[in-house]
Amino acid sequence: MNANMKTLRNGKTAAAVHAAAELSEEAAAFLKAGRPPRDYVETLIRNGLYDDAVGFVAHVLAPRESVWWAWSCARDAAGQKPPAGMAAVLEAVRRWIVEPSDANRRAAGEAAEAIEYEAPAGMAGLAAFMCGDTLGPADAPPAPPPPGAAAQAIAGCICMAAAAGDPADIGARFKLFIARGMERADKGMVWAPDEGAAGS
Repeated sequence: MNANMKTLRNGKTAAAVHAAAELSEEAAAFLKAGRPPRDYVETLIRNGLYDDAVGFVAHVLAPRESVWWAWSCARDAAGQKPPAGMAAVLEAVRRWIVEPSDANRRAAGEAAEAIEYEAPAGMAGLAAFMCGDTLGPADAPPAPPPPGAAAQAIAGCICMAAAAGDPADIGARFKLFIARGMERADKGMVWAPDEGAAGS
């Protein structure tokens, strides 16, 4: 993992994100000096390393953007008429995305806990909850979430959503969901200044 790799706008290299996201050894083989981070993600996709691509993008998006990504994929996986508990989580996460207050964050976490974090929706609720400054009660001393916890929950949500449905279509779902995350990354300009939305 070469320190000379091009950096993201936040100053991190693709190698640093790879390590934080705990990506696979197969993904590490594509880390090359000078390769732009966006090109690295596209290389992972071309080689079928979808879990790794999801993990990488989850770790570079801003929290609100990444939770929206997870929520949108969980909503797709839930179908038109999800069970009541799942629908409640999706609605709670949507409210946090619209208004990321601490009360809405905690409501999303409580809704996810109520369904025992099952299904992509439960993971989306957990991800929203992990985006706060503390995991403890509001009146207790701060208990910050572990570094990268929200991103890991987001990646788990999206991988679960892609795995839902017909196994023959899992690759297509992964590509669809990753493209959605990449679009948010492009709009959020998370890539280095010389990396356009079309990649390199």
